[in-house]
Amino acid sequence: MTLTRCAWAGSDPLSVAYHDQEWGVPLHDERRLFEFLVLEGAQAGLSWMTILKKRDNYRQTFAGFDPAVVAGFDAAQVAELLQNPGIVRNRLKIEAAVANARALRQVQEEFGSFDTYIWGFVGGRPIRNAWTSLSQIPAQTPQSQAMSKDLLRRGFRFVGPTICYAFMQAVGMVNDHTTDCFRYQELR
Repeated sequence: MTLTRCAWAGSDPLSVAYHDQEWGVPLHDERRLFEFLVLEGAQAGLSWMTILKKRDNYRQTFAGFDPAVVAGFDAAQVAELLQNPGIVRNRLKIEAAVANARALRQVQEEFGSFDTYIWGFVGGRPIRNAWTSLSQIPAQTPQSQAMSKDLLRRGFRFVGPTICYAFMQAVGMVNDHTTDCFRYQELR
């Protein structure tokens, strides 16, 4: 039996595994939420496959996405990351990851967890859409716009409304699997 997937999943095993096992699954783990925040920001202007291929290197160089550790990265560590071909070597994106770790720590202090804060933008429950084709899926929504505005106000970077919507899709805050995809029903 052949499974029907969202058209974007393609046939690359890495992309298929990501689609089948992770994308759109509600996520409440602080490190994993931080991971997706960093990776979605790193992806800006690039393909998601580029990021997926570099993901293990990101996990290694960003201390398993421990925000407490990344928040302590100094200029020398940023300079070292800029020499690492295993990640996207863009100074603004690397500095954003460090700034975002620091901002995330402040959010954790204020709200008790980043999870509580971020899921508040969807009322704590996934939004279940019913798209029949990729062309129907928006690049941003009122929720991603509100998230972006508040994150920026709190000092986060590389968190525009389109990046925020991609983050929301990745961490399951919205179910944007198309209705013909086998994962759509599994995640309902």
